[in-house]
Amino acid sequence: MNFNQRITELTKSPIAIFALLGLLLLIYAVLKIRKIKFTTHVITLVGLSIALTTVLQFITILKLPQGGSVTAGSMVPLVLISLFYGPEVGFLTGFLFGIINFLMTPVALHPVQVLFDYPLPFMAIGIVGYFRYSNINGKLMGVILAMLARFACHFISGVVFFGSYAPKGTSVYLYSFLYNGSYMGLETILTCVIIAILPLKRLSKIVLNN
Repeated sequence: MNFNQRITELTKSPIAIFALLGLLLLIYAVLKIRKIKFTTHVITLVGLSIALTTVLQFITILKLPQGGSVTAGSMVPLVLISLFYGPEVGFLTGFLFGIINFLMTPVALHPVQVLFDYPLPFMAIGIVGYFRYSNINGKLMGVILAMLARFACHFISGVVFFGSYAPKGTSVYLYSFLYNGSYMGLETILTCVIIAILPLKRLSKIVLNN
């Protein structure tokens, strides 16, 4: 089988395409994470952020039957460490939290589904780190983009692996969009409100100076 035939076969399988996409995203994140200069302070804050995110993840305002929930601002610690230390540390913290989240509430239909429902969506929160030097409006735009990236991961998983839950006659794309959008939209608004209220400059000085 030549290269063109392999590509043709690959495009016939959405799972294979998303597996390749997930692998490329992981490779990109690993290359970024390798740039981190680990200190005791950074390691401590990564651990603290993961702990806070884990606790807040269990304080749910709304929980959906097939997974997904609106929480008490569980993404805020991931956003903050990304703003304080940049996207690389954000990617690492999100990845570690995704693994812990899977171990605590495992839903495993397929390895690719696990990838798009656990490590990748929470790694995506690190995107906000690219907006760390922006004003508050820029930071909030970063939060929205990061949450959209997380939504995209859950949307892909919903289309490929949870389409069977869609009501008869309903497009799996529409079902996944509405299902994941229902809680991700509220989670995004809540996260933005909390970030807008927090004294980010003061917190950044306290964290970085220590």
